[in-house]
Amino acid sequence: MPNSIPRPLVRVNQWVIVLSVLLTWATGFYWILALPFVSGLLGVAADFNPVMRAAKLFLRRPMADYIPEDKSQQKFNQLLAVLFLAGALVSYLMGWQTAAYVFSAMVALAAFIAILGFCIGCFLLFQWSQFQHRRRRPS
Repeated sequence: MPNSIPRPLVRVNQWVIVLSVLLTWATGFYWILALPFVSGLLGVAADFNPVMRAAKLFLRRPMADYIPEDKSQQKFNQLLAVLFLAGALVSYLMGWQTAAYVFSAMVALAAFIAILGFCIGCFLLFQWSQFQHRRRRPS
């Protein structure tokens, strides 16, 4: 399973994003978003996601026993999450409350929809690859 991530680890990461946004909205302490941001940034840049690494300690079965999620797809999804979390953090720092809420709502909604079973990032990547394929194909 070198090119996959067990689904429970992906779910934990998604829940951390959703709960961080909700906690930020409830408390007004926007630095809470730094946890999923830094974790996601490390995951994208260095293949080390501290949230997933900590959650891995709680897996009871061998990693191969869990439903696998494609690692490259999850890396793309994590990149999208990092970009939206960065947008939210920068917006909070600049005092742009509306933009901060939009960015954080979008990333939380995407993560929650993924928890429910539909991956928006996967859909976007698929559509992009189809577009590229159609462009390369001779008419």
